[in-house]
Amino acid sequence: MPGQEDREDSAIREIRELRNRVAELSRLEGEHRKTEQALARSLEKLRKATGFIIDVIVMAVETRDPYTAGHQSRVADLARAIAAEMKLPEDRIDGIRLAGRVHDVGKISIPVEILTKPRPLKNTEYSLVKTHPEIGYEILKDIDFADPIAQIVYQHHERMNGSGYPRGIAGESILIEARILAVADVVEAICSRRSYRSAMGIEKAIKEILQYRGALYEPAAVDACVALFRDKGFRFK
Repeated sequence: MPGQEDREDSAIREIRELRNRVAELSRLEGEHRKTEQALARSLEKLRKATGFIIDVIVMAVETRDPYTAGHQSRVADLARAIAAEMKLPEDRIDGIRLAGRVHDVGKISIPVEILTKPRPLKNTEYSLVKTHPEIGYEILKDIDFADPIAQIVYQHHERMNGSGYPRGIAGESILIEARILAVADVVEAICSRRSYRSAMGIEKAIKEILQYRGALYEPAAVDACVALFRDKGFRFK
């Protein structure tokens, strides 16, 4: 019957059209999957390249000052542990670790004889050393990191009461990452030997951050740091 044949033809056409749509969707899904895989490979290459750049920067800084060799890596480890203890998101923890590894990159511009001086620095020499956060920022600001690494480096010597440098910003105007890094940096520095003094130990470092908790140092970061050493068994490698 003509009417029935027309309906059957129409159904066949719809089935064919549906099949073609399914095939097209499958093709697009395959292309999307390939694109995602290519993007993942590109991101992995970028991470490796960034890691290589960071390693070169760290090596360049630390070969100029043997007394602080390993300082940036140890600060990075402690800062990451503090951030994890504070339960920050994983991506921000990774950003803190990365910033820790390069936080003193600006010292590459400081004369070696100042960095390795076996006596306390003169005021003029210390003023020169205090330029390293800003120089570090200038070195890092145009690198396309996933986190505000350059700003963290710029702010890691700022203090809660505004007495830090280079800009004298205070409180929550300082990135939380920089506040955490400040605690880790001070603790590691007190615990380690310098060209002008012997290592002073972890108890001296803990006394410092507890004494100035809230005034100079982020309270939550201080509490997390103390807990890591006294309760969690954290030790510098």
